[in-house]
Amino acid sequence: MCLPSRNPTMKSICAISLSFSILAVVFWHLGYRVNPTPSLPVGLYRFVNGPLQRGQIVAFCLDDPAFVQLARERGYLAAGSCHSGLRPLLKEISGLAGDNIRHHGGLIMVNDQVLAHTETLGMDSQGRSMPPSYLRTGVIPPGKALLLSQHHNGSFDSRYFGLVPIVSLWPVEPVITF
Repeated sequence: MCLPSRNPTMKSICAISLSFSILAVVFWHLGYRVNPTPSLPVGLYRFVNGPLQRGQIVAFCLDDPAFVQLARERGYLAAGSCHSGLRPLLKEISGLAGDNIRHHGGLIMVNDQVLAHTETLGMDSQGRSMPPSYLRTGVIPPGKALLLSQHHNGSFDSRYFGLVPIVSLWPVEPVITF
């Protein structure tokens, strides 16, 4: 707590903390977000405008109550700005309306192209069983998107919770990643 102090070190710590907090709020309102997870490169991303397209990174909130509860109970998502109280996910658009999805050798295929690192795992990294996948073989219907991470085998994405409504997607682009 930053109470009035004569200690110059404490004053400096308080000033730095206050500056960082103000900067974080400003960046938040300008549409910048930090991705700390391995699903995509760790770094700073920002919201952008424009049409959605395959390969684009998007932010979205989980809306299926069963998966919101699973994410909360298991700590898959930190607290955040979604109506569920959780942080939005960042994933890549891997399929859009009209694209054909199927499973091949444990991986997901879109339009006959195998997508790397998309195997649906039976257990999470803590050895807890994962629920059956909601993702079904077939053509993606209008208004839906397939959102996956091809950066991490254990990603929590459409391979588990299925297709996501297009209207819930916010395009983002990387600013600085590691």
